[in-house]
Amino acid sequence: MPIKGYQGTSLLDFPGRIASLVFFSGCNLSCPFCHNPDLLFDVDRLPDIPPDELIAELQTRRNFIDGVVVTGGEPTLDPELEPFLRQVKELGLLTKLDTNGLAPLVLERLLGDELVDFVALDLKTSPERYGELHNHPVGLASLERSIQLLLSGTIPYELRTTCVPGYIAEQDIHRLGQRAAGAERWVLQQFVAGHALREECRNLLPYPVERIRQLGAVAAEYVADVSFRGI
Repeated sequence: MPIKGYQGTSLLDFPGRIASLVFFSGCNLSCPFCHNPDLLFDVDRLPDIPPDELIAELQTRRNFIDGVVVTGGEPTLDPELEPFLRQVKELGLLTKLDTNGLAPLVLERLLGDELVDFVALDLKTSPERYGELHNHPVGLASLERSIQLLLSGTIPYELRTTCVPGYIAEQDIHRLGQRAAGAERWVLQQFVAGHALREECRNLLPYPVERIRQLGAVAAEYVADVSFRGI
C-alpha cells in the first residue's frame, strides 16, 4: 500500500479534536495547482510505510488523538484503503476522508460500511473545465454521483474549493453551486502558491481576502453554510 507519509497531529479536520494525517500517493487528476505534487510524480523520493507499522504507531497514540485523516494524492484509488480504515475503526478512532469524488463506487462502499465519519470533497473548478486538470477526459458523472451520495446520506461532510486565480471565479462558483445546491457546508479556502505542481501556478498571486469573501457570497446563493479557511 503506497502510504507515503505520516504527519503528527492536526486540529483543522476534526474541529475541536486532534487527528493524525496519513497520505496516500497517486491521483487520477494532475491539477496544475496541486499542493502535494510529490505524491503524484516523485513518489519514490518518499518512503513507503507498511500498514501494520502505521497501525501500531496509531495504537500508541490512541490516548491523545481522536481520529485519522486519510488524504493524498487520492486515497480512493488504493485497494488497501478499505482494510486500512477497518483497522483504524477497530482502534476506536474517528476517520475522515479527503477525496476528489471521482471514485463514487468506493465512496459508496465506505459510507455504506460506516468506515468514514467525515468526508471532505474537493470541487476544483467548473465541472466543464475538469479536462484542464488532467491529460485525458474526466468523467463528470462520477463527480456528480459523489456529490449526491453526500447530500443524500447521513455522514457529516463538507464541500471544499480552493480559490485559485484563473480556475475559480464567479462563473465557476455558479456552475459548481448548481450541482451542490442544498449541501450541508461549502468551505472556500485560500490558495497557497509555493508548492504548486506547475510553475505558472507557483507564480500566481493569491486572491485578496475581500475577493474570496465575494466568491463566498456567490456560493451562499446555493449553500446556506459557507465558511472560509486560510484567510
